[in-house]
Amino acid sequence: EQAVQRVVEDLGGLHVLVNNAGITRDNLLFKMSADDWDQVVSVHLRGTFLVTKAAQQHMVAARYGRIVNLSSVSALGNRGQANYSAAKMGLQGLTRTLAIELGPFGITANAVAPGFVVTDMTDETARRVGSTPEAFRTAAAEITPVRRVGYPADIAHAISFLASEEAGFITGQTLYVDGGRKL
Repeated sequence: EQAVQRVVEDLGGLHVLVNNAGITRDNLLFKMSADDWDQVVSVHLRGTFLVTKAAQQHMVAARYGRIVNLSSVSALGNRGQANYSAAKMGLQGLTRTLAIELGPFGITANAVAPGFVVTDMTDETARRVGSTPEAFRTAAAEITPVRRVGYPADIAHAISFLASEEAGFITGQTLYVDGGRKL
């Protein structure tokens, strides 16, 4: 609440919220600890809930707002990511509920679900599975219909659109930005 209030005071209002906090604690279900489950679910779901709850008060008062939650193609299921998958699918359900509840106040809520994107996190995953980041990226590109991996700018463009005036009639949706990989 304090962070949201500071944004409102420093910037004169709050019109766009992008919930992008995330962590991974990957492991097969039978090896996953309850703490690893709780940490991932807490950061992704509880964190989004708390920030959104604080932000929506200002958006409702202004009768305008854009909320974009970062999900993942892993929401559809991914080996070794039961906690992450559940949290990311939970964000999609939360996004739809926010769209229903906040739409009457001029607020849209959508999610962006990135596929393989070149980040420190995917580079670390490559090393963890015994690969190099370059080989990992090449393998990912080969199984992606557009034959390339994503970059942070690809995700930023999708978020920017959903946060814009032009996206005012789009709400409750999850935009998969994955080069067609999950088709």
